[in-house]
Amino acid sequence: MKKKLLSALLCAAMTMSIVTGCGKTAATGSGAAADAGSADAGSTDKADSAKAGDGSVYWLNFKPELDETIQDLGKKYTEKTGVPVKIVTAASGTYNQTLQSEMDKSDAPTLFVIGNAAGVKDWGEYAMDLTGTRIANELSSDAYNLYDSDGKLVSIGYCYECYGIIVNPDLIEKAGHSMDEIKNFDGLKTVAEDIHNNAGSLGFDAFSSSDMDDSSSWRFTGHLANLEYFYEEKEAGAKWEECPASLTGAYMDNYKKLYDLIINNSLTDPKDLANGGHDAEAEFKEGKAAFFVNGSWEYAAVSGDVPNATMIPYYCGVSGEEKAGLNCGTENCWAVNANASEADQQATIDFMVWLVSDPDASMAMVEQLGIMPYKNAVESSNGFLNDAAKYDADGCYVMDWATNYQPNVDDYRAALVSALNQYNADQSDANWGLVKNAFVDGWATQYELANAD
Repeated sequence: MKKKLLSALLCAAMTMSIVTGCGKTAATGSGAAADAGSADAGSTDKADSAKAGDGSVYWLNFKPELDETIQDLGKKYTEKTGVPVKIVTAASGTYNQTLQSEMDKSDAPTLFVIGNAAGVKDWGEYAMDLTGTRIANELSSDAYNLYDSDGKLVSIGYCYECYGIIVNPDLIEKAGHSMDEIKNFDGLKTVAEDIHNNAGSLGFDAFSSSDMDDSSSWRFTGHLANLEYFYEEKEAGAKWEECPASLTGAYMDNYKKLYDLIINNSLTDPKDLANGGHDAEAEFKEGKAAFFVNGSWEYAAVSGDVPNATMIPYYCGVSGEEKAGLNCGTENCWAVNANASEADQQATIDFMVWLVSDPDASMAMVEQLGIMPYKNAVESSNGFLNDAAKYDADGCYVMDWATNYQPNVDDYRAALVSALNQYNADQSDANWGLVKNAFVDGWATQYELANAD
């Protein structure tokens, strides 16, 4: 267990360091609530619905900002079904320590979070195989599920975020183009360069500013970098299960294509990006730019000024990218305790089904989480997350968050910022070589440092 605890703590530390620019902090809380029960009866899936009162639920919640909502839902569920629901929310940054402590108790959680590949290795043996269960059959996507090396469905995503390129379709049309033209890099390039070349007469430019200060650089050294990592994964035919020791850099040219397009067709001269001081969000909201590189967490901020804003993928010139979707990911994945009694397992699954399918319950959950990848959950009010869901429904591939594996993330990204600043000031082949070295060789260097004995 000591080895497991150390691994879990390292996983938690990694998780805290990689959530940059899109996370949000909230007051933590903990508590117990009574409520859970059987959802719709008549299932022919692997487990039949339990009778009310046969089991109970203990949910160790990962998200502090969700606590108030789920405590209320727990009470409502118990009033409805008579099934006891206990909900405890771990304090922010302490989930793995709390899970370690609670799993050692006789009354352990029946519902908990296994959020990444490292968590599967540490806690997969404690997780029930969810394949064929009623909750698994409610899923609308398999993109956020985690499996162990034997193919066991260890945990299932219950929400996610996305990032890509936010677009103002009205400005695209004002420039004499349509969104239908932007289905790959060539289409994006044609539209963006035409807007930039005519910015003086149009009154707006293509891209908002791409500053390299700490408030903005993560969009390009973290998020945009994901396209290179993702396509390396895709070429290999499997998601990374742990941080790789090195990169091939096979898709650096694709990263360069999109990065060059962004910085050279923008409101701000690339030479002026190093020190920051430009408000990319405001530029987009005020109609000064048609494109804004960011994520789903920006929807509330921009939709009031650009109500039909939409999000498109990182088109970068790879073959078949017409079927690309958005960069989507999560570490919010539910697991059911394999050591709980059968009655408690079923009560827990019934409760989960109710959370994602009951109109009122799922609405409350979606309001807090943004979106839930379940067929019967209410539609999200976040247009960018709905864009992600539509790409998925149309058969486009999800670009998973391979960027989460960046080793020694702060040092790795700092080296990228330095190299990109040199390149922005002088876009020579030699300076791009510095970027590639920081990107590829820097990964191997930081991996060795992170894994040194």
